[in-house]
Amino acid sequence: MEAKNIVIVGGGISGLSAAYFLQKAIQQNQLAYKVKLVEATNHLGGKIKTKKLDGYTIELGPDSLLSRKPAIVNLVKELGLEDKMIRNATGQSYILHNKKLHKLPKGTFMGVPKEVGPLLSSGLISTTGKIRALADLILPKGKAQEDMSIGSLMRRRFGDEVVDRQISPLLSGIHSGDIDEMSIKATSPLFYQVEQKYGSVIKGLQKAMPKSSKTKGKKQASMFFSFEDGLETLINRLAEKLEKDSVIVNCAVDHVEKKANYYHLLLSDGDVLKADAVIMATEHQAIPKMFSQYDFLKELYEIPSTSSANVVLTFDSRAIKKDVDGTGFQVSRESNDFRITACTWTNKKWPMTTPEGKVMLRCYVGKPSDQEIVDLSDEEITQIVLKDLKKVMKIKGQPEFSVVTRWKDARPQYTVGHLDRVKEVRREITETLPGVYLIGSSYDGAGIPDCIGNAEKVADEVLGFIR
Repeated sequence: MEAKNIVIVGGGISGLSAAYFLQKAIQQNQLAYKVKLVEATNHLGGKIKTKKLDGYTIELGPDSLLSRKPAIVNLVKELGLEDKMIRNATGQSYILHNKKLHKLPKGTFMGVPKEVGPLLSSGLISTTGKIRALADLILPKGKAQEDMSIGSLMRRRFGDEVVDRQISPLLSGIHSGDIDEMSIKATSPLFYQVEQKYGSVIKGLQKAMPKSSKTKGKKQASMFFSFEDGLETLINRLAEKLEKDSVIVNCAVDHVEKKANYYHLLLSDGDVLKADAVIMATEHQAIPKMFSQYDFLKELYEIPSTSSANVVLTFDSRAIKKDVDGTGFQVSRESNDFRITACTWTNKKWPMTTPEGKVMLRCYVGKPSDQEIVDLSDEEITQIVLKDLKKVMKIKGQPEFSVVTRWKDARPQYTVGHLDRVKEVRREITETLPGVYLIGSSYDGAGIPDCIGNAEKVADEVLGFIR
């Protein structure tokens, strides 16, 4: 009997995870299936990239994983990487507002107030803003809706000041997007759910997320982790686990053509792959071109993407004349005279990444209203970042070196109605292109654990389809 073929397009964390889960199931069940992964570049892992330079461990993309998500924890155990895990140092986070660093109030969840006391004692919010925010406790719940922006819910519950100074910096920062455009159902459904159930976000968060019992004198471990040699450790181990010759790099898929009961994938090197099932784990913008004869896939163009850049600056510790006790800061929406959106004091958050006596700062640029900054030269971006930092910290001279990493159109935006758009595209795929599946950060969750969890789910669906 001829072996069944499964082709995965895209070698980021979603594609690699799908290949791993498929090959594991094939081996365990002794199935006559073959898996082939095709990656257009010479790099596996997508946005996960770790650079070693002059004793520094520099993350060019994400810098950590969230341990409360089972998908990533289970995969790390399966891959035998538990002994390589490191936790970040927990410390004070700040919000930069009016050229001053304010401590992020305790008793918040992703910047959203959860406790009244810390809100009232916050130096970030004015008395008027605090009074307005407390209205969340007495305002009636809003009318049930299919979807809305996070901003519309938060502004109605807490007022503009708390949103722009405290909530937006964190939630917009996570998604590199505009809180007033982001779908609450697709990005933060918990807030909508607790408001509808309890009539108040504060009360609802207290019910849904009760205080954890702290052991006296014992500091709680961070929810975030990485690996001794950087996040790319995960990618390297996944790649090692894949069967020999099952990965093609430096080769793009130009076109996918549906045949009677299978698909032909035309590669950029002229080769053709036959597939009984195809997992599309590439950027959503690329898919309509590969399936150019199917107009309904152009709906994927309705998923917007933003660009961003992160800028790593390194200094001798003596160059930092005014140090701050903390691990980083976010910039409030009202701070229009700053072009950076956030800064991590990496040498404090991840001490093992930085040589003794050195400082590593990691800054971010590319807010939705300032996309053009990503197109400037490395030198221009570096000087803009340094100028902003010097408004907050006393830094002497220039950095020892800097590393600028751009992510062009790389952050899919889950705008209002996102889940319905994705659901409709998948419905049409099921009817028109059976055996084709979409996974990746464009659809069901942008975080690494979400991508891994969805890859495992689709791997099961694919095996069920071709059996």
